Amino acid sequence: MSYPFPDPLVIDAEVFAELPAALRRPGVSSYWADRNRRGATVDSFVEGPSFDRQGNLWFVDIPFGRVFRADPQGNVVQVAEYEGQPNGLKIHADGRIFIADFQNGIMTFDPTTGEVSHALRDCDTEGFKGCNDLHFGRDGALYFTDQGQTGLQDPTGRVYRWQPETGQLTCLIDKVPSPNGLVLDLAEHVLFLAVTRANAVWRLPLSPSGRVNKAGLFLQFSGGRAGPDGLALTGQNGVVVCQTGMGLVWVHDALGRPVAVIRSPRGLGTTNCAFGGPGLRTLFITESDSGTILRAELPADADLSGHPTFALS
Repeated sequence: MSYPFPDPLVIDAEVFAELPAALRRPGVSSYWADRNRRGATVDSFVEGPSFDRQGNLWFVDIPFGRVFRADPQGNVVQVAEYEGQPNGLKIHADGRIFIADFQNGIMTFDPTTGEVSHALRDCDTEGFKGCNDLHFGRDGALYFTDQGQTGLQDPTGRVYRWQPETGQLTCLIDKVPSPNGLVLDLAEHVLFLAVTRANAVWRLPLSPSGRVNKAGLFLQFSGGRAGPDGLALTGQNGVVVCQTGMGLVWVHDALGRPVAVIRSPRGLGTTNCAFGGPGLRTLFITESDSGTILRAELPADADLSGHPTFALS
């Protein structure tokens, strides 16, 4: 029996930028590493890539509470350092920068002053388990995951929708074993959710009332040391999945069929990604183990081994 659709196109990423030695902290202990690396030190753990309107790539460093900016040539500077564990970073349409912080909740960041301040500390005075990633809808609503240490042993992770202008906060789902990256489909009728410790991506349909209805499994992975992490969306409603712990990033079509796979040249920690560059055809990927930002050019007109051409957004 022949395979029902073509093999995915294999793309090898290259290094776009990396933390210079002056910004690394080898041998320095951190609370994050003590708890997540059994005491072994790390010099950085980068995450949360997001582009501003000037083409600069912003990203964070979890263990040392830092915010970095890489210019279009890949030169990296530190812009802020604060007491926290920043994991996700997204830029609002009006230019405001928001951070999902495991320790502090949802934060705002002023790129001019470098000031980081609290935006949303808790849900009705109940503390979050540990915020992980975030995504803006076109109406300005902020969707974010509250992962904490949930997993198959404790499937109580949550996904929220927050309206920063009104303060309205809604828990969309509260029975997830490790909610992580998330992205809306083009119509904003479906929220795709990486469920890391279940090695899966879920599909969460949003009803007209705004509730999650008929949630289901969209993609199932296997193997690796972790699972799906950051997500992105293609211009034809396909889902891009960073499979951290395998050093891979998968590009799927709207039906969930893999059309391309990007391989890391450095490590297995492919944690998150963002589209940028001319025509938004370049995928920029945080490789957290090595403190690098990878870059993968996706073909502009290729049919990807028989699949329809896809555009990126």
